[in-house]
Amino acid sequence: MKKHSYNISWSRVRGSLCAVAIVASCSAVAGAEIVNGDCGFGTIVSINDNLDSPIDIYNRGVACYSAKNYGEAVKCFRQAAEMGYSDAQYNLGYCYDYGRGVTLDSTEAAKWYTMAAEQGNISAQNNLAILYETGRGVEKNLTEAVRWYRAAAEQGDVDAQFNLAYCCSHGIGTERDYAEAARWYRKAAVKGNVSAQCNLGLLYEDGRGVEMDCVQAALWYRAAAEKDNVNAQFNLALLYEYGKGVVQDYDEAVKWYMKAAESGNVSAQNKLGRLYGDGKGLLQSYAEAVYWYRKAADQGSATAQCNLGYCYSKGYGVSQDYAEAARWFRISAEQGLVNAQYNLGQYYELGQGVEQDRDEAIKWYRLAAQQGDQDAQRILSDWKETW
Repeated sequence: MKKHSYNISWSRVRGSLCAVAIVASCSAVAGAEIVNGDCGFGTIVSINDNLDSPIDIYNRGVACYSAKNYGEAVKCFRQAAEMGYSDAQYNLGYCYDYGRGVTLDSTEAAKWYTMAAEQGNISAQNNLAILYETGRGVEKNLTEAVRWYRAAAEQGDVDAQFNLAYCCSHGIGTERDYAEAARWYRKAAVKGNVSAQCNLGLLYEDGRGVEMDCVQAALWYRAAAEKDNVNAQFNLALLYEYGKGVVQDYDEAVKWYMKAAESGNVSAQNKLGRLYGDGKGLLQSYAEAVYWYRKAADQGSATAQCNLGYCYSKGYGVSQDYAEAARWFRISAEQGLVNAQYNLGQYYELGQGVEQDRDEAIKWYRLAAQQGDQDAQRILSDWKETW
C-alpha cells in the first residue's frame, strides 16, 4: 500500500490581475478642486446645468461614485470622457468592466480603456492589457497584452510590472526570459507588491534569471508571508523544514504551514497532515493528520485524497474502513494520481473494500504502470499482461 509522495510542488500561482480602483484625478489643473468626500444624493449637480471643465465634471463623478450613486457617476464620467479627459475615459471603462451604474459590457470597457491608454493613462493600459490577455471585450491577443503591460510598467505601475514579469517568466505573449522577469518582479517587489515578492523569491530559490540564493529567497518570502500571502507562507515553511537559506527549524515551519493551511492552502494542509503523522515539529496525532488531509481532500487535492485513503486503510486516526479507503483511492485515482491508481488496483486484486475483480485490478495497475510505477509493471508482467 502506498501513500503519496510528500514532495509537494512549490506554489507558483499568479496573483490576481489588478483592476485599479476609481480614484480622484490628480491632474495638475490650476484651481481644480479634487472632490473625495461623500457628496450625498441631494447635492449632485446636473451635468447639463452649465459648461464646466472636464475635470470639474469628472470630480463630481468621483464624488457620486464615492456616494455609491453609480448611475450619476457614469453620466459625469461619460461627459468628461467625451471631452477627451483620460481619467474619465478610464473610469467609464472601469464602470463598464464591472457593471457599476451600467450593464456590464466588456466591449465598451475596452473601447474606453483604449482611448485612455492611448493618452498614456497607466491604469487604463494595465486593464486594457488584462482584457487582451483574457479575451474579454476584444479578441484575445497576448502580444497586445504584453505591449500594454509594458507601457504601464515603464511608467511605474506596480500591477503592470507584476503582470509583465509573470508574462516574461511564463512566455506569455513574449519569449520566456527569467532575467527580464526578475527585473520587473524586483521593481514591483520593492514597492510592496506581495505577489511579486513571492515570485521573486521563487526565482532566487531556483536560480532562474538570478544567481541561486536561498537566503534572498527566504527574505522575499518572509516579506510577502508577513503580509499574509499564503503562497509565500507555504514556501517559507518549506525552507524552514529543509533548512534552505535559514537554519532548519520545525517550529517555524509549522508556524508558517499553519498560517497557510488556515487560509485554505491545500499544499500546506497536506504538509500539516504529514507532520502530524510523523510527529515532526508537532506532537504526533493521527487524528489531526486526518483532519488536515480531509481539509485538502475536500478541496479536490488528489494527494490528500490518496493520503486520507491510506489512513482509512491502516486505521490511522480513524476506524479502519476498507470501503472508505477504496472510495478515496478511487476519487484520487480518477484524477490520475499514480499511487492511488496502484492502491485501487491492489484493492480490486485482493477484494478489499470492493468486490474482487481481476479486470478492474488490471485496469488500474495498467494506468499506474503507464506512469512508470514499477510495482504495477511487475504485477502485470507476472500476470502476462501488457501495459
